[in-house]
Amino acid sequence: MRKLFETDEAWTGLILRIMLGVVMFPHGAQKLLGWYGGFGFAGTLGFFTEQMHLPWLVALLVIIGESFGSLGLLIGLLTRVTAASMALIMVGAIGLVHWPNGFFMNWSGKQAGEGFEYHLLVIAICAALVITGAGKWSGDSVIAEKLPK
Repeated sequence: MRKLFETDEAWTGLILRIMLGVVMFPHGAQKLLGWYGGFGFAGTLGFFTEQMHLPWLVALLVIIGESFGSLGLLIGLLTRVTAASMALIMVGAIGLVHWPNGFFMNWSGKQAGEGFEYHLLVIAICAALVITGAGKWSGDSVIAEKLPK
C-alpha cells in the first residue's frame, strides 16, 4: 500500500502532474459541468451511452476520471492511480474516436477530426507519473510518511 503513495522529492513529478492537471481540467469541466462549451454531466453521459454506445459505467468513469482526476493531479493525490486511469481514457479516445483521423492534430481545419498526437503525449506523461510518482509538494508524499514502513 505504501508503494502506491511513495514518491521522490524531484521536480519532475511535480512539473508533469501540474501541467497534466492544468491541461486535463478543462476537458473534465466540459464533461462534468458544461464549462468551456461542453455538454455537462447529463449531456456527456447521454452522448457516450447513446451515440458512442459505451456502457454507462465506462462513461461515468471517464467523466469522473477527467474531472476529479485532474484535481487530484494538481494536489498530488493518488497520482499513480489517476495517471493510469487517464492513460486508459486516452487509449480509449484514440481507439474509439481519433485513430481514423491519423496522427496529426487538425491545425489547418482540413481533416475530418483531430488526430491522436496529443493523446500519445498524455499517455507518455501518465506513464512517467506511474513510474516516478507525484514528486515534490504532493498529498501522496504526506500520506506515505504516515503509513508504516
